[in-house]
Amino acid sequence: MFSDVYDVIVVGAGHAGSEAAAAAANMGSKTLLITMNLQNIAQMSCNPAMGGIAKGQIVREIDALGGYSGIVSDTSAIQFKMLNKSKGPAMWSPRVQSDRMRFAEDWRMLLEGTPNLDFYQEMVSGLLIEGDQVVGVKTSLGVEVKAKSVVLTNGTFLNGLIHIGDKNFGGGRAGEKAAKGITEQLVDLGFDSGRMKTGTPPRVDGRSLDYSKMTEQPGDENPEKFSYLDVTKPLTKQRSCHMTYTSELVHDLLREGFDRSPMFNGRIKSLGPRYCPSIEDKINRFADKDRHQLFIEPEGWNTCEVYVNGFSTSLPEDVQFKALRSVAGFENVKFFRPGYAIEYDYFPPTQLKHTLETKLINGLYFAGQINGTTGYEEAASQGLMAGINASLKVQEKDAFTLKRDEAYIGVLIDDLITKGTEEPYRMFTSRAEYRTLLRQDNADLRLTPKGFNLGLASEKRLRRMEEKHEAAEKFVTFFEETSVKPDEINPILESKNSSAVKQSGKLFKIFARPNIEMEDVRKVDSVEQYIQDNNLDREVIEQAEIQVKYSGYIAKEKNNADKLSRLEYVKIPENFDYSKIKSMSFEAREKLKKIQPTTVSQASRISGVSPNDISVLLVYMGR
Repeated sequence: MFSDVYDVIVVGAGHAGSEAAAAAANMGSKTLLITMNLQNIAQMSCNPAMGGIAKGQIVREIDALGGYSGIVSDTSAIQFKMLNKSKGPAMWSPRVQSDRMRFAEDWRMLLEGTPNLDFYQEMVSGLLIEGDQVVGVKTSLGVEVKAKSVVLTNGTFLNGLIHIGDKNFGGGRAGEKAAKGITEQLVDLGFDSGRMKTGTPPRVDGRSLDYSKMTEQPGDENPEKFSYLDVTKPLTKQRSCHMTYTSELVHDLLREGFDRSPMFNGRIKSLGPRYCPSIEDKINRFADKDRHQLFIEPEGWNTCEVYVNGFSTSLPEDVQFKALRSVAGFENVKFFRPGYAIEYDYFPPTQLKHTLETKLINGLYFAGQINGTTGYEEAASQGLMAGINASLKVQEKDAFTLKRDEAYIGVLIDDLITKGTEEPYRMFTSRAEYRTLLRQDNADLRLTPKGFNLGLASEKRLRRMEEKHEAAEKFVTFFEETSVKPDEINPILESKNSSAVKQSGKLFKIFARPNIEMEDVRKVDSVEQYIQDNNLDREVIEQAEIQVKYSGYIAKEKNNADKLSRLEYVKIPENFDYSKIKSMSFEAREKLKKIQPTTVSQASRISGVSPNDISVLLVYMGR
């Protein structure tokens, strides 16, 4: 049935699998995407949204490299918001509310239009291994498919167990069966595995809600978009979300079901995401709070199905229903389906290289929730990187990795493989020490040349990035070289309660003042004339403004990154014997032996390895 040997087989077609398959195929590798149900490609298993704090930066990075998540997020969006606009640009994070059905359909159409990509619907029950090399997969029907590399993106399906109150049953997602066999084989091969938990809230009938009792949450007045390409356009109409609150009564009704909750009666033993806890966990941990926010999110343009963000729960269905009916606006609510929790297998990611290839088995890559992460965006970025590296390995080319000062994707992967995780990992801006460099507005400037060199980003994408960069640089130069007279600028400064000037000065110095914004300097005739004459678009204007107003911060952070990056180039030999370094702490020797860092910089980020241990290591290596 499969006579050819594939270059890359991707197991699972969620966000990680879809990006992995697209990347490998677009780089010229003969690729097979195999999944349990082809109707559920890129299914939004939880909330119908992409992006958010730090996650939006990741989606833009995926797009800049030539991935598909940004494009699909734009084509299926029903609302756009730029979060944290009141803060500096390092914190700005784009987010879209998505049409769940259109999102999956658009992803499928993109994948079906991708050359070199085949599809097959079946459950993979095991891997074909020869020595320490993966050579293919085996399905539950006994079909063997040969391949030079395999990317596992199993999501929550590995021995998935769904909990609703005191009931539990096997499943990888509501209405879908769990995947069996892979965990057991990997453990037999020497891998460590663990269990994690995630959850989802009830889906309800929007026709049964009273939105007049809630606060409307509209999208941005002038919405932007994710993709840097002009194949997508900003929204011209949007659907609003709404906000309401729980209450003491709601909390009391929920507490009545605690004795039947798998969270509290010992049925669920694994850890869930700390930053996205269930409603019962929230009222238990934050007992002093008398209410919690709920965001009411439509599932699409035309459907009446609604997602109750903030009410994730595994309590019995009758308890969920009774409590939710006591929330303002939900007095007559009708359920589409209850919330539930799901436990699943994962593999601690310290067993991976920076390429996401496993250390134990050559050609085998892990991406997504199998690595202990949570979130579509984190999964998609790992899938992209695993697909890229699987393809490069088959083509006998150098691996592709991203450093912590190059991308949030680099931070994510380095955190996972260096520090590991014992709870579902979620990206935050605070995890990135170089977040002023890693902004959502400049992901194309940082990464599109790399994507182009890989064969992922098109020449059109590269040219567009270069034109944006050149136009922004010229605009900054204009501010540096153009003077403004006191009688023209002082009325503007006075209107902003900013000190007047006594003599002509460069616009750059005026614009760099904290309380002076682009809309202020555009009142200067020469500035507006320059914008009109050069037909500058929003992206170029925004990029120039950031370069002027934050140039000092950017330069300082770049300098710090350059200083620390020298340790990135100090390589540690493969299979280095740390037991010989007696003057190093025992804990450091054990951690270094387990993780086997490839550079001294990576070694310095391992928990339990002190600066003194690094000094000893450098001396031992003759540095």
